Amino acid sequence: MSVLNFFNKKPKIGVAFGGGGARGMSHIGVIKAFEEFGLDFDYISGTSVGSIIGAAYANGMSSKELWEIAKDLKVKDIRTNKVFFMPSKTDGIQKLMIETLGDINIENLKKPFSAVAVDIKTTKEVCISHGNLAKAVAGSCCVPGIFQPVEFGKHLLCDGGLQNTIPANVPRYFGCDYVIAVDCNSTRTYGTESNKVIDVLGCSIRVLMKSNAVKGYMCADVTIATDNKKFKSTSLDGIDEMVEQGYKNAIDMMPEIMKIFQGKAKKIKLKDFDKDEIEFI
Repeated sequence: MSVLNFFNKKPKIGVAFGGGGARGMSHIGVIKAFEEFGLDFDYISGTSVGSIIGAAYANGMSSKELWEIAKDLKVKDIRTNKVFFMPSKTDGIQKLMIETLGDINIENLKKPFSAVAVDIKTTKEVCISHGNLAKAVAGSCCVPGIFQPVEFGKHLLCDGGLQNTIPANVPRYFGCDYVIAVDCNSTRTYGTESNKVIDVLGCSIRVLMKSNAVKGYMCADVTIATDNKKFKSTSLDGIDEMVEQGYKNAIDMMPEIMKIFQGKAKKIKLKDFDKDEIEFI
């Protein structure tokens, strides 16, 4: 490599898709915007629903293909247990991934990808870059109380949002110079004027969810924050509107994103402040 080529080396750019339940359908609209601008990412990470969309994107699926699958999806396809208050197995998620992408390992995807989960044995964040894709994604999506924890080797996995709901730090650990984060649940926190126990607890959980998202904003060069407040994280109603909302918010941020792809953006300086708290597998 010549000295000139070395200094003109194309920067590595990653994208991180955040969690948010059904609101993650807006990620499809974001990908549509990426396609229209011809953006190509070097590394992809995802937490919870972001790991589903991220894995499909890493294997070359288009926004149109993703929408075709999403529009026919039902909650019962994902949460297979019909008994209320009884956690469901993640068979539905694993079946979706296998039918969509095949029974493959993460390293067989077309682009480098990591799913983020939490090991409830150690309480550590787990960054999964190898092994069975369907199980890794199921573990990343395993919301406590909704799904049963997923066994993944020696690990017992639950939803990555417990530690890192927008995994913008992950692509940096794999050599990315810039990271675009996608937050499909930017309106996750709102207060309450009620002093009822259930309302106070609900508000408290939302505050904790916000603190888990802060790291993603800190580690990203640009964050696409999608306003999905009108949609429920537990319902797939309004998929078309969610996709359109994600597309609109991505287009709004495209001038800043293009600065990165054109080499005109400044790099943010970050320390690996939490790397020792993450297990990479």
